[in-house]
Amino acid sequence: MAHGETNYTVIDVNSLASSMENEIGNIHQLSLSPDYCIFKTPSILARHSPKAYSPNCFSFGPFHHTNPSLKVTEKIKFKYLRSLLSRWSDPKTKLKECLRSIKDIEGKARDCYAGYDGHFSEHNNNFVKLLVLDGCFIVELFRKDAKVVKKEYDDPIFSMSCMLQFLHHDLILLENQIPWIVLERLFDITKGSSDTMSLIEIALHFFGNLVSSHTPNLNANQLFANQKPIPSVTRLEEAGVEFISVKKVDSILDIKFQNGRLQIPSLLIQETTETIFRNLISYEQCLPNCKPIFTSYAKIMDNLIDTIEDMETLCKMNVFDNWLSPEDATQFFNKLYNDTYVKQFYYSKLCNEVNGHCQKWWPTWRAAYVHNYFSKPWAVAAQIYAIIMFILTLWQTCKPSN
Repeated sequence: MAHGETNYTVIDVNSLASSMENEIGNIHQLSLSPDYCIFKTPSILARHSPKAYSPNCFSFGPFHHTNPSLKVTEKIKFKYLRSLLSRWSDPKTKLKECLRSIKDIEGKARDCYAGYDGHFSEHNNNFVKLLVLDGCFIVELFRKDAKVVKKEYDDPIFSMSCMLQFLHHDLILLENQIPWIVLERLFDITKGSSDTMSLIEIALHFFGNLVSSHTPNLNANQLFANQKPIPSVTRLEEAGVEFISVKKVDSILDIKFQNGRLQIPSLLIQETTETIFRNLISYEQCLPNCKPIFTSYAKIMDNLIDTIEDMETLCKMNVFDNWLSPEDATQFFNKLYNDTYVKQFYYSKLCNEVNGHCQKWWPTWRAAYVHNYFSKPWAVAAQIYAIIMFILTLWQTCKPSN
């Protein structure tokens, strides 16, 4: 190329414009459907603890269906389906009834999955087969757990201690779900004379030892943004705040502050606790217009627990029944709500009450005095001695002279 010449690349402007117009026309595909209720966990959240979002043994729904490591448990699903159908005089007819019913709501079921564009096209029936197999397994599992139907002697779920633990983990994952409308239809179609409990009741029975069975009582005046953080446990103790473990409450979210006492419902911290909270928080972050209640709980617990000493104090007060090490339990709360956004803070009123209490001089002075002068037996004795000597001195001073 001669000096001074410029190398221009020739482009087809018409072709490039046409390509961009097609992409602009596809923008509507990014809109969030109001029917979305099952989501893929955002990578920004999943990176903190990938295992908290991935199934151990069982795939439910389309997101993890192709995972080869989960295929072995498909045989258990078919065993449960056979067990369910065997209670009917004509199992084949009952199976066809299930398939036809789910086929009727296939479109609604597809609309529940946000961002799914996998191999289940609308032109084959594999998606319906998946929903019926997974849905019937879950319904039968709930019935057996609630003793609505009899368990077989060789039932792999209830005869192997690890299986229920796996299922308790896998069934609460955000992206490992079956739409409730599918479960309702399959439950109603396969309902027998022994079914005296509703689907909700047997589901809550199965998850009864993992989550609260009551819905938290939301109060509109508790939902505000930009809240001043609550002090840590150590700082609150210095301000005279007492920590009370509450056993009988509707929800673990029901934290209250009354007369200088922070009343916190008792929480069991074990291996599955992180999985439960992370998936609930992920659900709140994904669902449009969802109040971030569990995210707020994670935030306030992170405020309270700065150090291992804070965690040990709450364990000593029986607020936490901790099955992990103090270090792991502390890290769990410190990282639980990273990269989340709390638009409406559920504990705003509570924090205002606690912070207002801490600003009063008397509780702080009293707590410091008790800590410094009444924390050890010899210190208590010294204080009693000082009080006696002060009274005697005062009496001698006021005593009239002869």
